[in-house]
Amino acid sequence: MARKLSLASGVLPEFGAVDVVEAGAATGFDAVGLWIDPAEWTAQHSRDTRAALARTGMPVLDVEVVWIKPDSALDDHRTVIDVGADLGAGNVLCVSSDPDHGAAAEKLAALCRHAEGSGLRVALEFGIFTEVKNLAQALGVIRQVDHPLAALLIDPIHVDRSGTSLAEIAAIDPALLPYAQFCDARAKRPDPSDFAAVIADAVDLREQCGEGALPLADLLAALPAEVPLSIELRSAALRAAFPDPVLRARAVLEATRGWLREMA
Repeated sequence: MARKLSLASGVLPEFGAVDVVEAGAATGFDAVGLWIDPAEWTAQHSRDTRAALARTGMPVLDVEVVWIKPDSALDDHRTVIDVGADLGAGNVLCVSSDPDHGAAAEKLAALCRHAEGSGLRVALEFGIFTEVKNLAQALGVIRQVDHPLAALLIDPIHVDRSGTSLAEIAAIDPALLPYAQFCDARAKRPDPSDFAAVIADAVDLREQCGEGALPLADLLAALPAEVPLSIELRSAALRAAFPDPVLRARAVLEATRGWLREMA
């Protein structure tokens, strides 16, 4: 069975949700991910996006982002969940910049309770750009949350940059993995103390699967076979080479499918 592939919102960061839905459908992705900004999202955005989803038949794998901070407004986070539920999303992506992991877990638990009955899971992503920097810390927070909707999201670039091992990935309870992100990256790691370099690495310097230096084949083998992959390819080079959203999405999908065929 072919692994399902989703077009992550980060591939098309300068485009709106309807553009992402239409690009995903036009190129043959199995699903899409959508960026929801509570400060800008309106009822009209919801109506237009629902119409595009109905017109194309595209499912929404995830919405993002819930970014937990010490002074987080949970109402904004609940809005992301509510919009995701309205659009039929399966997951909401969450990261945390709260250095108090206990407080972060309390907020995450509150969001899980809010998501009950919505069909969404709340997936915590770790990365050195956050205060949940590696897999061990993420699992520790999820254990504190102790809610069935709490999930884990892994991304190859964050796995590599955080020093998380493939053995740790392979040992994850599959029930915690409703989906995963995927991309490749260069071998050179940014200095973890240089926040600007870490962000540039994650936002501008990702590479097509198989074109970088990450051990993607081994990481793929460590994941459950049925886990959908959100192709999270944030790349300044791709944005420059493919200003058209459909052409960019097609380039990403073709490269990913080509790499998967080589791995088969």
